[in-house]
Amino acid sequence: MLLLAGWGIVFGSVLGGFIYNGGHLESLLHPGEWFIIIGVGVGYLVGGSPTSVLKAVVEKVKQATGAPPYPQQRYLDLSKGLYELFMIAREQGVVGIEEHVLNPASSPIFSKYPAFLADHHAIAFLQDALRPLIEGRMKPEQLRVSLFEEIEKIKHHQLGPLIILNKVADALPGVGIVAAVLGIVVTMGFLSGEKAVIGEKVASALVGTFLGLLLSYGLMQPMIVKIEFINEDEVAYYQVMCNMIVSYANGSPPIMAAEAGRKSFPPDRQPVSEAFETELKALKRPA
Repeated sequence: MLLLAGWGIVFGSVLGGFIYNGGHLESLLHPGEWFIIIGVGVGYLVGGSPTSVLKAVVEKVKQATGAPPYPQQRYLDLSKGLYELFMIAREQGVVGIEEHVLNPASSPIFSKYPAFLADHHAIAFLQDALRPLIEGRMKPEQLRVSLFEEIEKIKHHQLGPLIILNKVADALPGVGIVAAVLGIVVTMGFLSGEKAVIGEKVASALVGTFLGLLLSYGLMQPMIVKIEFINEDEVAYYQVMCNMIVSYANGSPPIMAAEAGRKSFPPDRQPVSEAFETELKALKRPA
């Protein structure tokens, strides 16, 4: 939501200053220029992106323009769910959590945390991390290496949308120049006409340059930066999961495993240790 507010400030400032200096909004309404620049930008995005990256771009734009996808509660819910899972494993052995891991949708633990259940990538990460422990085919030190490799893959996967969006943003000023040149070409056909008509055509051409710069620096770049911050939060989310699982696999009690996860919370969403522990211990004993 803050991104939308930022866009509003950017466009409000630019258009407000334009009007204050005597400009008229209708002089910026040249559909042809908008069509060229936006069309080329979208074409660049579609033509330069694999299908998987294009889908990721759509998802990241939704995240950037919506509510923050990783509030503190989401990290807390993850920690609580894993804590309850580890409490069962401590009492019943890892076999006791097998059904929860294999069928999280029917788990009475994870059903309390719908945001986690709705994240299919997080569910897959959890299952891939815990299956080797349940099946006894991976040592804790091997698990740590494996999970860190998975997090590196997540970071690499995150780069795709950023790369293509940065390319489009970098191209927009040049596309604006293309639109301006085409506008000048059109103007050449009106040189024998009225000065007012020629002036209007030149203004239309200049709008292309204006739009290319504004859409690049005022719209695309803030969104790209927002997505970068969201990606950092996403990595922190997986890091919480990784640290808790590895800590428990190394023999730590559930409360200490949860503390290992707490330390990976983003600093601005990291709860105080005492309050965090109290909240975990207040959970109903898992069945």
